[in-house]
Amino acid sequence: MEQMGALLALASAVCYGFVDFAGGLLSRRVHFAVVTFLGQIGGLLLALTAALLLPAEAVRPADVMWGTLSGAGSATAMHFLNRGLSRGAMSVVIPVSAVTGVALSVLCGVFFLGDRPTPLAWLGICITVPALWLVSAGGTVREDSEGRQSGPVLTDGLVASLGVAMQYIGLAQADPASGLWPVAVGRLAAVLLLLPSTWRHTSEFRQSARSLGAAVLIGAGAALGLTLYLWATRLQMLAIAVVLASLYPAVPTALGLAVLREKVTRVQATGLVSSAVAVILLSLG
Repeated sequence: MEQMGALLALASAVCYGFVDFAGGLLSRRVHFAVVTFLGQIGGLLLALTAALLLPAEAVRPADVMWGTLSGAGSATAMHFLNRGLSRGAMSVVIPVSAVTGVALSVLCGVFFLGDRPTPLAWLGICITVPALWLVSAGGTVREDSEGRQSGPVLTDGLVASLGVAMQYIGLAQADPASGLWPVAVGRLAAVLLLLPSTWRHTSEFRQSARSLGAAVLIGAGAALGLTLYLWATRLQMLAIAVVLASLYPAVPTALGLAVLREKVTRVQATGLVSSAVAVILLSLG
């Protein structure tokens, strides 16, 4: 069962990796508020469909609460992540949000939820943190077209990491009997929380149908990743599921090499190899 949980968490990482890659490219052409809001709409549609197709045994008020908390985290994470990506600083905001989000989630799992990773799993966790940083080229702060450093994206990444931790921890507390309804409740909460900021950018929604549709599909992909993560937490301890699901920065790097013909640096190669080693250790542990 634990091995299946590890596979589901890795599948979640793959989904999030594709979402971040596509969202990063789209956020450079379309305002990040549009990408974020329509993404949550797409996620809500997919989550509702999945929840209806897979009936739950019982949904308690506590499950709704945890789903809402997770949705608040998702809204926060995606808003600040997409804002950072729209500034062209993918190499900063993704590793910062991933590394800090992993650290917070693991600490919460160990100190408050009773997770007890094996020594082998702990070694994998310790390797994962620097690997996530290295795989995104070390989080180098780049300059914009006017020569100004993109330092503010560090704040975007840190705030996004708090949202990531809330999203992962909250969803993992929902009872398995609630099925996928916590995910659906979370997407609804995210849509409602994003409405005020979205209202201020209504003029930005004058985009092509293709761009708007892409934003919806990206959000549906994120909801799929979150659904896979939820299943993983029901078969694997939170600390391990979070770390494996958070290896998603390796996917945009690999896609950059394959699709955008980018050249891999020695730092990135070290990060990718370290990520592979971490996956093996976490799976065996």
